[in-house]
Amino acid sequence: MGPDEITEVLHRPYSQELLARDVTRLAYVAKDGTPRTVPIAFTWNGTQIVMCTSTNAPKLSSLRHNPMVALTIDTEVHPPKILLIRGRAELDVVDGIPAEYLQINGSYEMTAEQRVHWEAEVRSLYDGMVRIVVTPTWAKLIDFETTLPSAVEELIRAREERQRA
Repeated sequence: MGPDEITEVLHRPYSQELLARDVTRLAYVAKDGTPRTVPIAFTWNGTQIVMCTSTNAPKLSSLRHNPMVALTIDTEVHPPKILLIRGRAELDVVDGIPAEYLQINGSYEMTAEQRVHWEAEVRSLYDGMVRIVVTPTWAKLIDFETTLPSAVEELIRAREERQRA
């Protein structure tokens, strides 16, 4: 998939809505070769997905070993909207709390008082964090209006062929 195709998919209105959500599912291969999927907060900066994690998170050694990842961002309503992204994770160790981490968690429902307490706890807990930055190398939007999973598209074509025969 070329960069223009990726950009076109990611700029669709439903994709933009999904990229404004709070949580994605990050899939990666663990060092023992088995798959892992973890929910993780993220932000979209217009070209990359940025996630933050603690410097001792087990997923980091796996991502250093094999940086290829897949992300799923979806809705919980019918028909679902699903954005699938693949890319390579780049790890950026930072001192303190990355601005993205505070931004990511800014959309959770918290009172102003809860927010102050939460931020104080975060700042007292983390000396540093790791930014996991993914530049999409492939993207697909499934909205069940204009796009479907490829397997469903195949079944529809087969049904149409049977009906014509």
